[in-house]
Amino acid sequence: MDKLSIAGLLLGLGGIVGGQLLEGGSISILFQGAAFLIVFGGTLGAVMLQNPLKVFLTGIGMGRWVFVTPPLPAQKLVYQIAAWSGLARRDGVLALEPQIAGSRDPFVKKGLQLLVDGNSAEKIREVLEVDIHSYEQLRWQSVRVWESAAGYSPTIGIIGAVLGLVHVMQSLGEPSKLGEGIAVAFISTIYGVGLANLVFLPMAGKLKILIAQQVMMREILVDGLAAIAGGENPRFIENKLQGYLA
Repeated sequence: MDKLSIAGLLLGLGGIVGGQLLEGGSISILFQGAAFLIVFGGTLGAVMLQNPLKVFLTGIGMGRWVFVTPPLPAQKLVYQIAAWSGLARRDGVLALEPQIAGSRDPFVKKGLQLLVDGNSAEKIREVLEVDIHSYEQLRWQSVRVWESAAGYSPTIGIIGAVLGLVHVMQSLGEPSKLGEGIAVAFISTIYGVGLANLVFLPMAGKLKILIAQQVMMREILVDGLAAIAGGENPRFIENKLQGYLA
């Protein structure tokens, strides 16, 4: 659980609610189901229209990473590669074959299989870098799901505000309702701008950092396996990979 993300979201929302209270306003006016439906539904529809299904679903699934960060044990991976290197140097690369079945990561399995099959360092790097490129491309496209939502939601909020004002214009015969009606109309704008700047854009920014970290993990593995294939000293390999963590 990423406590910083949760604290940041609560602090942002708390600032808005607190400011409303300090101004003497009512909190209840901030909760408007129709305004939320217009902004959220309109934004979701626009994002779905813009993106292919795979990119959209991947982007939505990645959203949970902001609050439940996937494990990124880079230091553990460096130690593991160093251990593999020592085993391969002592008993040959075929001794690494049992490690393939013991790994849950398809990328790790593929890399180890390429190493055990006797491929050169260049061939291992060539094959795995294609996988890294494909992985990275899909994730970067998926991050744009949240960036596009941040772009659409303020505009949809304005549409909601205009619809609210149209409803107010229909009630001109009842002046006592005009003030409240106009206030409610502009709640859509608050929702649109608030979701864009408090939720969607910050989530996109954090996801970019997490993707970069995951790509780095794969690059560590590629460099490590290529070094093992090249017969490098285990201590040299570990020292080289530690540079990623500096």
